[in-house]
Amino acid sequence: MIGSVDEDLRALIDVEVSAQRGGEKVPLRVWIDTAFNGGLVIPRHQIDELGLSKTSSTEATLADGNVVELETFGCYLEWFGKSYRTQVIANDGQLPLLGTMLLGSRRLVVDYPQRTLSLE
Repeated sequence: MIGSVDEDLRALIDVEVSAQRGGEKVPLRVWIDTAFNGGLVIPRHQIDELGLSKTSSTEATLADGNVVELETFGCYLEWFGKSYRTQVIANDGQLPLLGTMLLGSRRLVVDYPQRTLSLE
């Protein structure tokens, strides 16, 4: 998988998600967040656009130590040729985040001077 580094030095890749198994796949540019040990965080406005169904909520501890309750949604992620049902956390950010849970068995190389990224 090939990605890029933007002008703000964010490591970005494109993934495809769908609201239902076998549903319409929608491209989503995600920011790789190595400080997030979950799977996906998607802004609420994009969750609405994708038509994702709420599944539950979960407690999370933020970087500042605060514990918050977060809404979770289900979606299907196309990941290296396979479709996975995964939990999505809703937030009010601008970009979706992809966490280390999805990187555990992968090799990530980010070349900041060349503004390139590869994920194997």
